[in-house]
Amino acid sequence: MDESKNTTKYMIWMIIAMLFWGIAWTAGKVAAQHSNAQVAAFWRYAVSFITIIPVIWYMKIPLKTDRIGVMYMVWAGALTSLFNYLFFAGLSHGQAGYGGTMVTSLAPIITYILSISFLGTKVSSRQIAALSIGIFGALILLRVPFEGFAFLNVESSYFLECAIVWAVVTIIAQKAAKRVHLMFHTLVVFGIAAIINLLFALPHHPFDFAAYDETFWVTIVFIGLVPGTFSTALYFVSAGKVGAHRTGVFMFIVPVGAIISSWFVYGEALALSTLIGCLLAFVAVILFNMKKSY
Repeated sequence: MDESKNTTKYMIWMIIAMLFWGIAWTAGKVAAQHSNAQVAAFWRYAVSFITIIPVIWYMKIPLKTDRIGVMYMVWAGALTSLFNYLFFAGLSHGQAGYGGTMVTSLAPIITYILSISFLGTKVSSRQIAALSIGIFGALILLRVPFEGFAFLNVESSYFLECAIVWAVVTIIAQKAAKRVHLMFHTLVVFGIAAIINLLFALPHHPFDFAAYDETFWVTIVFIGLVPGTFSTALYFVSAGKVGAHRTGVFMFIVPVGAIISSWFVYGEALALSTLIGCLLAFVAVILFNMKKSY
């Protein structure tokens, strides 16, 4: 009974973390509109890096790995900096609700495809069927049946690239998990991403604090601290208790936070194609992760 209560508690924490990740899409759009993609990208992970250090210390996370683990963290950090720029660049052009839904729905599907194609992950006929459903959902999310290849516009292309990059980052994290604690992995990734994004932000004077208004600073601190450090810590702690096979399903709570917050702040409406595509991708992830019963 106690174990069941504990599991429920961690599931609630996971839901909270996912909702905040969704809200980060709307907050990111606000930050991008009050600055630019380069400056917002730097400060997002700079804040996360600084604020996750006390969490690492409090949780007594071991700060050790091997050379291959270091390589994984460097690659993940570089790709996260790219994702971070694409995140803000996409939000400066497109809708937060659509971006949050599209990226979190497509990323798991792309992750599975990459794992099968390049890592030799073995799949059952049920998982192939699940992927087929997911790919169909992805096509609907991209509005291909209705608009053809119109998704190759500025808005959707940034979000599609975000999903691809995040899928690769996810695979690297899965490989790194055998060599380094994922909280330490996250700390290093935050740091590397912040440094790389800083290089591109320097021409825009990111340390000229008066150049950016109060809305930007409040929003960027919120993104870095709450969806960044707080939700990431909640995610890793809860994932260990809930079970890795369930975490993919929780990712589909992210669009709820993105859609509701973007509707509240910007009045963005949810397109039927976005809802259908997201639901199909959700079904695909459940089917793919469902354990075979004997």
